Amino acid sequence: MRARYKIPLGITAAGAAGLLYAAGFEARSFRLRRVTVPVLPSGMRPLRVLQVSDIHMVGGQRKKQRWLRSLAGLRPDFVLNTGDNLSDPEGVPEVLDALGPLMEFPGAYVFGSNDYYGPTLRNPARYLVEKVQGRHGLNGNAQAVGVVHNPWEDLRDGFDAAGWLNLTNTRGTLKIEGASIELTGLDDPHIKRDRYAEVSGGPSDAADFSMGVVHAPYLRALDSFAADGYPLIMAGHTHGGQLCIPFYGALVTNCDLDTDRVKGLSTHTSEGRTSYLHVSAGCGASRYTPVRFACPPEATLLTLVGREQRALR
Repeated sequence: MRARYKIPLGITAAGAAGLLYAAGFEARSFRLRRVTVPVLPSGMRPLRVLQVSDIHMVGGQRKKQRWLRSLAGLRPDFVLNTGDNLSDPEGVPEVLDALGPLMEFPGAYVFGSNDYYGPTLRNPARYLVEKVQGRHGLNGNAQAVGVVHNPWEDLRDGFDAAGWLNLTNTRGTLKIEGASIELTGLDDPHIKRDRYAEVSGGPSDAADFSMGVVHAPYLRALDSFAADGYPLIMAGHTHGGQLCIPFYGALVTNCDLDTDRVKGLSTHTSEGRTSYLHVSAGCGASRYTPVRFACPPEATLLTLVGREQRALR
């Protein structure tokens, strides 16, 4: 009799241990990744860009808040927030408090779907089904009904008051020690709020350097940025796959981007032009799936250097 239950009990124990690790340790094992990207014109001094993404703040996440505040010690040239700050309608004060030290630096932001709407309880298997069927977010799925509306206006007002640029389907410029950095942003393609026609035309001749910014790296957004000649595109949204298989990688990206580029530095080519693409794995997860496996939460410090140098990933 005992032998009949040996394997199921072992599997159950292994599953429980994995869940404990994914939720109790790895989801709170915050990392800083460093990347060097050769995109600047020759002779321009290097720029240090801190990217934070997919914070998904829930009340009481003290360790995450302390870690985010500590990133100010890196003293970046500017900060880029690529959205999904919230996973709790009451989380705005804690987001602004955690990012407070970083808002002492120049910065810019785009929003993601979770800034606008509260999360819903989903079966994680649906992400696999949607991948197979080519449906992601509102890109093929039915319109969401009965969703919680987050107080994103309060988040926007807090960022704006700190002087961060709102890149919602618009362009903005940061002045960094005399250099003009142009940032062209889109609202979230995951919920079809992107309007590339409003920002099309490529980098401005008046800028020393230009880059594209979007929350979810849908191919239509990446194609547009690359075809217009932006040397660098930055995004978040994917959580790096969130639940990955060791030595294999991510199963899903929650958009139409391939899993080979689910996080980190890669490239994207459209109409014969190639851009560097950086996708942050982010530092949070939905309040309903507060786990990460083989994909620790992160922020990234990107050092932008001259085009003649080599990329370091």
